[in-house]
Amino acid sequence: MKKYDAIIIGAGQAGTPLARKLAGAGWHTALIEQRRIGGTCVNDGCTPTKTMIGAARMCYMAGRAREFGITSTTHLPDLSKVKARKDEVVQQSFDGLTRAVSKTDHLDYMEGKAVFSGMKTVDVNGEMLQAEHIFINTGASAAIPPIKGLSTVPYLTSTTILDLTETPRHLFILGAGYIAMEMGQMYRRFGSQVTMLEKSDRILGKEDEDIAAEVHKILEEDGITLLTAAELKQVTTENGQLLLEVMENGTTRTITCSHILVAAGRPPNTADLQLEQTGLHAEKNGTIAVNDRLETSVPGIYALGDVKGGPAFTHISYNDYVIVWQNILENKGLSIRNRPVPYCMFTDPELGRIGLTEREAREQGKNILVAKLPLSKVARGIESGETRGLMKAVADADTGLILGAAILSVAGGEIMSVLQMAMMGNLTYQELRDGTFAHPTFSESLNNLFTTIS
Repeated sequence: MKKYDAIIIGAGQAGTPLARKLAGAGWHTALIEQRRIGGTCVNDGCTPTKTMIGAARMCYMAGRAREFGITSTTHLPDLSKVKARKDEVVQQSFDGLTRAVSKTDHLDYMEGKAVFSGMKTVDVNGEMLQAEHIFINTGASAAIPPIKGLSTVPYLTSTTILDLTETPRHLFILGAGYIAMEMGQMYRRFGSQVTMLEKSDRILGKEDEDIAAEVHKILEEDGITLLTAAELKQVTTENGQLLLEVMENGTTRTITCSHILVAAGRPPNTADLQLEQTGLHAEKNGTIAVNDRLETSVPGIYALGDVKGGPAFTHISYNDYVIVWQNILENKGLSIRNRPVPYCMFTDPELGRIGLTEREAREQGKNILVAKLPLSKVARGIESGETRGLMKAVADADTGLILGAAILSVAGGEIMSVLQMAMMGNLTYQELRDGTFAHPTFSESLNNLFTTIS
């Protein structure tokens, strides 16, 4: 039995920096990764997808060149070169993390599958490890729903679709969440016909209806077919094509496509951990329950990132690391309760979100004011030809404090971050309405946004 001060299972956006921080404090630490260091974000999430989305925007702008008085002959990509650039960017991040870990004293990095073998003991490739502090950061993976015939065809996931070297003729996407939106628009801009299917009555069910409707309109303008209140019943193949039996509004029809992307959620990676060996049990959805300080029901065992459930974002995983190391090493007493949860959907225009939606605020019985401004009334948007989208914010009518915002705009995430800073600093909407911002910037439109509150 090899003894450590800390064992970290999973080298994602919480696990890797936590391993280095604890080792740097003199803790004898083991970091175990089954796949590749960096987790989803570096290998098949944020880093590769945003690199490829950048290429897709170049295609989009090239296709619009004549609007700006520029002659362009083509706007279709060489997907193999797009992939090569993506791979290079991913490798740079991977190599950087690998070097950083290898140079950290008191840290043992191990590649292999980790399973619990007893109370606070872990088996890695047949080697037994033990520690009083164990941190689970195993992330999540694509869910594959039990649809008849799906398992018999070469379906794509959000991981495997990034390795295509030829543009799909017709990409069918099962799901219409954030990942599906980004992949759908990206491949549409690469030249694919794209169809997306959503079981609910509308897309983006967590967003306000007006924001979801604006996204829906933009994607349809881009040539994407969106099927709502629909269900995929069966998948078969014929002459090298996929035949999809789809039920929509009580009627069944067959859709022919070349590729199918399954984007129907990402359950946590807990099934193979043998949690019961150490006294833990996963919830029905596979998550590991934690308290406000990210500790499980077994003292000394923590769950961080996607595996604990809740918001599945890289920055939340990283903040989990910040909370845990400061609590353990500096006894800060930090909590995940009431922390802000900003996020972005990197469609174009992108959606930046923070705080409460209008619907959530009304459901909570808050006395609110709502500000809305279309991008068609934003000076910088008009000047740069980026008039698609909508800015929206919710404020407390009694205090003037900003409760939340949805910014569907070019640089939507950056504008949202301005509002997040205002929320963190308890600035009122009146102060932003009357504040001085550089002209002409997108953030300057916050003046006009809050002027819409009468």
